[in-house]
Amino acid sequence: MHVHPSSARPALAPWRPPFLIKASVACHLGAGLAVAAAPQVWPWALGAVVLNHALLTGTGLWPRSTWLGSNLRRLPVAATARHEVALTIDDGPDREVTPAVLDLLDAHGARATFFCIAQHAQAHPQLCREIVRRGHSVQNHSHRHRHNFSLLGLQGFGREIEAAQDALSQITGELPRFFRAPAGLRNPFLAPVLHRLDLQLVSWTRRGFDTVRAEPERVLSRLTHRLAAGDILLLHDHNGARTATGRPVVLEVLPALLRAFAQSGLRSVTLPDATRTELAT
Repeated sequence: MHVHPSSARPALAPWRPPFLIKASVACHLGAGLAVAAAPQVWPWALGAVVLNHALLTGTGLWPRSTWLGSNLRRLPVAATARHEVALTIDDGPDREVTPAVLDLLDAHGARATFFCIAQHAQAHPQLCREIVRRGHSVQNHSHRHRHNFSLLGLQGFGREIEAAQDALSQITGELPRFFRAPAGLRNPFLAPVLHRLDLQLVSWTRRGFDTVRAEPERVLSRLTHRLAAGDILLLHDHNGARTATGRPVVLEVLPALLRAFAQSGLRSVTLPDATRTELAT
């Protein structure tokens, strides 16, 4: 059942930093050289560095940004042409909610991608394997879903994400190919770690905010407004909000959302299936 990441992928080309990272390095070097050559300009140099850090921080707080590296926000052109969408479900598996989610997906013939927290998967390995058995995909959502995840450095990211890769691959027998950062937040050190582990960062096209909104109608409205082929949608099967009657919002939203897919001629597929052409090339 165990699949080791290092033996399951070909050698990778060196990581190439995006323009913003290169510009940030140039900014720091330039500021240092300017102060060395003319110490009196230090306030301007410091101001430039502070502004650069503010830009990096703001970019890391923008989950759909591509300025810190590759970020899958929509499905590829080929999947869009096939009228596919990707329903992604985060933070599980949850022993109460996930089985009900799976039954709803089965009833509508839909497939989903579950971005699982590895510690939750280790607590419920049979449920995690059931997700895969029913034709869905389990992908990497970190090992512990740390609240300070976006503040980690290279080593911290490496430990957290590799631990999840190892745990999830042992449980499911399938090596995750996609990663979603906790809350979508990150910093410039994440991209090189994902590249080394051959993981593609995934955000979303639209989200329902079902962790904080207890009104299913509002969540559904956000997910279906301008719904189109190629969309990546985000819901949660753990840590989700509940209605006034105590029912998980995701279970109230899913039937209507899946009907909306069918009415729009859209097919919900897993991320590996949606990107199969690109991953094969």
